[in-house]
Amino acid sequence: MKKAAICFTKDGKALIERLNEELTKAGLEKAKAYISMQGIEPDDDFESVTDLKDWTDKQFEDHNALIFVGAMGIAIRAISSFVKDKLSDSPVIVIDDLARFVIPVIGGHGGGANKLASVISKLIDAEAIITTSTDSHLAFSADVFAVENSLKICNREGIKKVSAKAIEGKPITLSIKDYPPDKPVDIIIADATDREYDLLFAPKRYTVGIGMKRDTDKKKAEEFVLDILNANGIDIKDVYAFASIDIKEDEEALIYLKDKYSIPLITFDAALLNKVKGEFEASEFVKKTVGVDNVCERAAVLCAGVNSEIVVGKTTGDGMTVAVAKRF
Repeated sequence: MKKAAICFTKDGKALIERLNEELTKAGLEKAKAYISMQGIEPDDDFESVTDLKDWTDKQFEDHNALIFVGAMGIAIRAISSFVKDKLSDSPVIVIDDLARFVIPVIGGHGGGANKLASVISKLIDAEAIITTSTDSHLAFSADVFAVENSLKICNREGIKKVSAKAIEGKPITLSIKDYPPDKPVDIIIADATDREYDLLFAPKRYTVGIGMKRDTDKKKAEEFVLDILNANGIDIKDVYAFASIDIKEDEEALIYLKDKYSIPLITFDAALLNKVKGEFEASEFVKKTVGVDNVCERAAVLCAGVNSEIVVGKTTGDGMTVAVAKRF
């Protein structure tokens, strides 16, 4: 998860500098630093922001974690027109100038704001103020369980019902389709079911293999991938992982897709990709360039695992190749 931190005072600037130092010491990626304050010139470490709304719009579009160092009111006004969905909104955190409190505002579970706040609070010796009920009660959280296990939430209205039981200290029961319960349960993990349940989770079945030329435009890559998925009736929410060759793991376009859609990017070296069994559309040019005759199909199948199959073959366009495999 990429982080963008913005401040409005000298104390806030010093705090972001301190936070980034601590993140680096902990082996974590620094937050990109911004400042929105008259009379303070940007430097090599901070980029100036003149329009806070435009800045916020850009961070939400890229699905970055937003860290506001300053007043809660500033953050609320900045994000108010961009908040849409608790399961997909960018995580937003507020830290006061004096580093006393770290407060997740939105995206606590689905966006990971609560976990990020806990990490930051330990790094800067502050108190994390977590207000979500399941966390406050140390209770089971259905949406956190779904995120951590790469499951799709099919009927989001069931989250409240299950969470209410958990907060009351009642047991939460789960079942998987292959092991059907003999009585109603709270959560069923299955592709489809007609059994009684409060909440339905579905396994994410698809892996998207991607090959691309160096420095491919991230917006073009996103449009290309989404067009292929839509044309084949596949929801991006059903994608378990993006897959590619390891020499492409630092491609901005792949990192952008991973961060924006909170989907893991898994890469493999050429030797491993060459061992994947199956019939693939080979390219001698690609083999000479990266050491394997087909990146997208091989990566998709390898990532999907045993007994998977290609459901969308190699599709080429504008310097990119995409294939989709389905896990069983």
